[in-house]
Amino acid sequence: MSSTSARPASSTSEVTTGLALMFLSVMFSPLIDIFAKLAVVTVPSAEVTAGRFVVQALCMLPIVIWRRSFADFSWRQSLFHAIRGAIITISMISFVTTLKYMAVADAIAIFFVEPIMVTIFGGIFLKETIGWRRYTACGVGFFGAMLIIQPSFEEVGYIALLPVVSALCIAIFVLMTRVLSHREDPWSMQFQMGIWGLLFCAILLFIGEGSGSDLFDPVMPVGSAWFYVAGVGAMAAIAGIFGVYAYRAAPASTLAPLQYFEIVSATIFAWLVFGDFPDAMKWLGIVIIMASGFYILWRERRFASKPVSDTSEVTLAP
Repeated sequence: MSSTSARPASSTSEVTTGLALMFLSVMFSPLIDIFAKLAVVTVPSAEVTAGRFVVQALCMLPIVIWRRSFADFSWRQSLFHAIRGAIITISMISFVTTLKYMAVADAIAIFFVEPIMVTIFGGIFLKETIGWRRYTACGVGFFGAMLIIQPSFEEVGYIALLPVVSALCIAIFVLMTRVLSHREDPWSMQFQMGIWGLLFCAILLFIGEGSGSDLFDPVMPVGSAWFYVAGVGAMAAIAGIFGVYAYRAAPASTLAPLQYFEIVSATIFAWLVFGDFPDAMKWLGIVIIMASGFYILWRERRFASKPVSDTSEVTLAP
């Protein structure tokens, strides 16, 4: 998923451009998870996550240099960036681990309780005005997630809860990003996130070496595994760049509903690559989550001065 704030669009053509770029972003985003699911068969979750950070950081580095964003680095905020890096690392490792055992569409659908969590946390911690209607929609959305989690829990056990852990981490990450977004360049923030995330993955892999853990024991990728790991980072970078420029062209409140089409595109890609297709109960859960999300976004657009999902930095779903 992507979320960011942008300057007001100055023309209809800019809004149209923003919508087109956002559509491309949500079409590329599920490919991150497709490649991750292929990679995690032979490569531990932390190593797949580290690979993503490496490729993303390398893709962001030329942009940061070109924009001279190094000058905007706030080293006094290093602890804050380190915490964000740790949170995003936990989120990504949780989600990549999920993909080893669950269908991509199911995992992404459960993950999409994240905007609902952001809404709730925004009301609690940022003192944003959230009425009873949106809180009710949040409850309905969680019910939809349970419809997906319940049969998945019977199939894979507690692994089915990892997308919720991932969503919780991303919700916290988004709120922390909003605090920094008024003071720092979004590209430099994205780059620093990758560097800190890579550092934490390296620590976990160093500790896990020789443990036999399929999460933290590093291995040397063989054959196509190199391509899959690189694909995770490349797709994340491409989707992120599309997202950045989409939100620079059009308002976040206009683009946000398109994020939910990621569930649809993920279902299509997962069906084409793995033959996975949600059953009727899971489709019901997906529809409920999407409907509650659309309602929350509609209420934000109509009544809130700034949607709680706004940030100034693209945040991709794991």
